[in-house]
Amino acid sequence: MDTSYPREDYLPALSHKREASPTVLVSPPPRDHLVWSIFNTLYMNICCLGFVALAFSVKARDRKVAGDVEAARRFSSKARCYNVLATAGSVVLPLLLVALVITGVIHLSKLAQESVGFFTYQFSSSDDEDK
Repeated sequence: MDTSYPREDYLPALSHKREASPTVLVSPPPRDHLVWSIFNTLYMNICCLGFVALAFSVKARDRKVAGDVEAARRFSSKARCYNVLATAGSVVLPLLLVALVITGVIHLSKLAQESVGFFTYQFSSSDDEDK
């Protein structure tokens, strides 16, 4: 008795003909940048740009789920712009501040070295005789 499966005699006959199907190009759904927005909201929330990006990311996700791809693309684009601004502002501004502090310290140290002569002025012995 043969109990092997699947049994070939009970399988339906499959046709090997392929029907020509029209090629439909489907664009990928827009990205909502939600993870990036959450990161910017928690860690790089300069001028509340991370929070604004999070709001547009949530709107983009809602529109994508609802099937309105064009509105999802617009909201996604705005979320990406606000995320870029928040990230750039949070990275560039501290670097600019550090550069300003370093140049200020260098300038003050040079100024102090140049003015050492002024504070270490020694009076001549002729000034002591006048007293």
